[in-house]
Amino acid sequence: MSQQLAISGIPNILPRTITTEVRESKIRDAQRAVPGVRDDVAEPEIKEERQKVGQQTTAAPAEAKDDALRSTVSTGQPNKKPTNHIKKALLISAAILALGGATVGGLRWYNYASTHEETDDAYTTAHMHAISSRINDTVAKVLVDDNEHVTAGQVLVLLDPRDYEVRVQSALAALKVAQHQAEAAQTSIKLSSTNAGGKTIEASGNVSNAVSMISKSQAAVLEARSAIPQAQAVLAERQAEEDRSEKDYIRFEKLAQQGAVSWQQRDQALRDFNVAKNATAAAQEDVKQAAAKLEQAEQSVSAARAQLVQSQGIAQQAEALHVQTQVDTSQYDVAKASIAQAQAQLSDAQLQLSYTKITSPVTGRVGKKSVEAGQRVQPGQQLMSVVADDLWVVANFKETQLEKIRKGEHVTVKIDSFPHQDFEGVVDSVSPGSGASFALLPPDNATGNFTKIVQRVPVKVRFDQSSIKGFEDLLVPGMSAVVNIAVK
Repeated sequence: MSQQLAISGIPNILPRTITTEVRESKIRDAQRAVPGVRDDVAEPEIKEERQKVGQQTTAAPAEAKDDALRSTVSTGQPNKKPTNHIKKALLISAAILALGGATVGGLRWYNYASTHEETDDAYTTAHMHAISSRINDTVAKVLVDDNEHVTAGQVLVLLDPRDYEVRVQSALAALKVAQHQAEAAQTSIKLSSTNAGGKTIEASGNVSNAVSMISKSQAAVLEARSAIPQAQAVLAERQAEEDRSEKDYIRFEKLAQQGAVSWQQRDQALRDFNVAKNATAAAQEDVKQAAAKLEQAEQSVSAARAQLVQSQGIAQQAEALHVQTQVDTSQYDVAKASIAQAQAQLSDAQLQLSYTKITSPVTGRVGKKSVEAGQRVQPGQQLMSVVADDLWVVANFKETQLEKIRKGEHVTVKIDSFPHQDFEGVVDSVSPGSGASFALLPPDNATGNFTKIVQRVPVKVRFDQSSIKGFEDLLVPGMSAVVNIAVK
C-alpha cells in the first residue's frame, strides 16, 4: 500500500521540484543582470524557496491532488510530460520483468520437457477372466457375490453332481468287468497251454509206441513164418514184454490216481499190458501151432496200426489246444484293451464330475455375475468374471514421443479418480504395433490420397506395489490416467 502511495505521489512532487529549480535560476539571472546586487541579498529568497519545496515534499502524498489542480489552474492544462516519463519507465521495467520471468519459465519448461514424456491418453487395465461352465447342468449353489475378493482355486459355483456321480459308478463297474474278463482269459490261456502240452507229449509217445508195435507185429509175422525152434525165443521175448507192460500199467495207475498223468495214458498202459499178454499167449500158441502165431502176428499188426491212428488223433487234439491257446491269447489282448477303454471312460467321468465345481483361475475380484441357483447352464456360457489383482496402465504415446522411452524407466501416474495422489511405476514394455495396426480394419495407405497422421503406440506401465498400497480395492480397470515418464 505504501509503495502505491509513493508511486502515486511522484508525478506531483517532480513538477514542484522542477518549478523551484526554475525560480532559483531566474533569481540568479536577475542578480547577475542588476549591477550592485549581492549574493547574500538573493540567497535568502533561494533558501526560502527550498524550505517550501522540502515542506511540500514531506506533505506530497496528502497534497498531490491539490498541486496538480493548482498547476492546472495556473497554466490552463495539466503538466503531463513528467507523468509520461514515469509511465514509460514503469512499462519498460514491467516488460523487463515479464521477459525475465518468461525466460526463466521457458528454460525450466525446456529442461523438464526434454527429460519427460507425458500423455493423458492412458487408462488402467487388468486380466479379466471369463468364468463359464464346461458341462450342461443345473446350478446348485452360488458361493460368491459381485465385487467379492476371491483366491485362486476357490470354488465359485457348485453344479448338481448327481448325474455325473452315476456316470462315475457306471464307468467303475465297467472297468471291473473288463478286469475280470482279462483274468478269465489269462486263466484259459494257462489251462489250454497246459493241456496242449500234455496232449502233444502223449500223442508223441503213442505214435512212437504204435510205430514200434507195427514193427514188432510185422516181425512177429516173420517169426511166425519161421521155423518152430524160434517159437521158444519169441515166447521168452513176449513174456519179458508182458512184465514190462505190467510195471508200466501199475506205475500209470498210481500216477493217474495222483493226477500226474491222464487216464488216457493209464488206459494206454493197460492196453500195452494186455497186448503184451496177448503176445505172450500168441508166442505160446506159436510153439504149438505156427499158423496160429502168424494169425496173431497179423492181428498185432492191425492193432498197432489202429493205435497209430489213435495217436494221430491225440496229436490233432493237441494241435487244436494250441490253436485254442492262441484264441485265448487274443481274447486276453481284447480284455486288456477293454480295461484301457474302461479306465479312460472312468477318467472322463471323474473329469466331468470335477467340472461341477467351478473355481477361480486367479486371485482377484468378482464382477458381472449373472448366475443364480437353479439356473440351467450350457458349456461356454459366461457366469461371471474375475478381475485379477495384477493391475497396470496402458498409455498411448504419440510415435514422436517414443524416441527415449525404454523399459525400466521411472513413471509417475495420476489417476483422475484420485487427483491428489501420485502413483509410481516403471515402463514394462512397448507394444509391437500401433493401435491402428491392431484395429478391425487397419488403414491402407497404398491407394488414394495420403494424409500423414501421427500414430499412437501403447506402452505398458507396471505399478510399484508399494505406491498403490491401500488403493488395491479402489483401482479398477478402465480408469483414466495421466502418465509421465522420466526418460534418460
